[in-house]
Amino acid sequence: MRRSGSDITIRNKKASHDYEFLEKYIAGIKLTGTEIKSIRAGKATLTDSFCTFRDGELFIKGMHIAEYWWGNLNNHDPLRERKLLLKGRELRKIERKVKEAGLTIIVIKVFINEKGLAKAEIAVSKGKKEYDKRETLKRKDSERELDRFRKK
Repeated sequence: MRRSGSDITIRNKKASHDYEFLEKYIAGIKLTGTEIKSIRAGKATLTDSFCTFRDGELFIKGMHIAEYWWGNLNNHDPLRERKLLLKGRELRKIERKVKEAGLTIIVIKVFINEKGLAKAEIAVSKGKKEYDKRETLKRKDSERELDRFRKK
């Protein structure tokens, strides 16, 4: 029995704190059999992951997918590079932006869609300065305080 897609979502919580997202894309991920089983079990982390271009193709680096518990000698390498699947037009557009403006590509979340396929939400983003991070935290705190007063 296959689980529905909304059950599994692995988020990069640090990304929204450290980066300002300019454009978001949904990309497929080329995985092996034991990798998809580990993701369905929720055994992946995106903390230090980022994307790079090589030969016109986009790859995720630093994404850790734990080895599958029931895997055998052919189990996967937890930190290997994984190819992202996007249309050629989108790849060229993203590569142009990254080269011209000095932006970076961050993995925001990995999820399983309705068809049971692993997808990654990536964002072309710009790094926040320290004062931007403090400003974001202040805004969140003030919104939280307002919500508390509204509930009373």
